[in-house]
Amino acid sequence: MSYLKFLNLVKAVRQLPTYPAMDAIEARLINELGLGWAAGKQTSVVEAMNMLDDVSPSSVHRRLQTLKKKGLIKLVVDKVDSRVKYIVGTTLYRKYLAEMDACLLKAQD
Repeated sequence: MSYLKFLNLVKAVRQLPTYPAMDAIEARLINELGLGWAAGKQTSVVEAMNMLDDVSPSSVHRRLQTLKKKGLIKLVVDKVDSRVKYIVGTTLYRKYLAEMDACLLKAQD
């Protein structure tokens, strides 16, 4: 039952006006990016475009743009090669992640 409780808590957090609504692909993408960031990996836009096997690179690119507009990610230009842009989580992303952590802890109670 903890998993169902977790899902309900996550649903409630996602409906808060504090965080922008994300479609399923955006949510998957931000989760995949977060896993990489937690492991200390920098992810370029090109790498992210190939991150989801069942979603076309152009669709992923569009979702990156919407996540950027929603304030969850930003793009940072590589210091050596200005053609390369890395994806970085914003303060809003870190707050969202903290809320997800809280949901996980509450679900275990």
